Amino acid sequence: MAGLRATYSVADSLMTFLRNSFPDPLRHDFACEFRAISAGELADESAPVQNALTLYLYRITMNEHMRNVRTVNGASDARPPLSIDLHYLLTVWNDSALAEHTIMTWAMRQLHEHPVLDASALSSAGEWDPADIVHIVPSELSTEEVFRIWDTLAPDYRLSMPYTARVVRIDNQDDITARPVAATRLGFSEKGR
Repeated sequence: MAGLRATYSVADSLMTFLRNSFPDPLRHDFACEFRAISAGELADESAPVQNALTLYLYRITMNEHMRNVRTVNGASDARPPLSIDLHYLLTVWNDSALAEHTIMTWAMRQLHEHPVLDASALSSAGEWDPADIVHIVPSELSTEEVFRIWDTLAPDYRLSMPYTARVVRIDNQDDITARPVAATRLGFSEKGR
């Protein structure tokens, strides 16, 4: 289980993986920056995104299968961790159709071949346990859902692919591992006094 910065750690780790695996021939042909991006950065029209592959977190949901699952070997009264799914748009920003299509196809192939981020690939900012893994899976969004997302953002629509990172398990702030102890004061005296 991870700490509060786990959601950012997943995005940062995913973009680091793609940046480090971008092959030299493509790097030579297409300049490309890899980064996680916020809605605020997308709304900033004074600094438009160019020549980049971005990851935008547009929604966080509770994982429906892990919602109340207890930890293995945990105390019987320990609360389950917060289990969430992160919903992303992977977007290419380039004015060339060749660059846009090639970079997106390459990124999709990379995530298809390497769909798991384990503790060795996740950044330390997330405070991950050695057994933590996050699966990156393609999502299905209707055309209406995609355009609804893009309508709320400042830039015009760009070629995007939705992905879901699941399951990110966040530690509880104060796990209760045992029942509270009830203390009493006992007094001793001699019999008959």
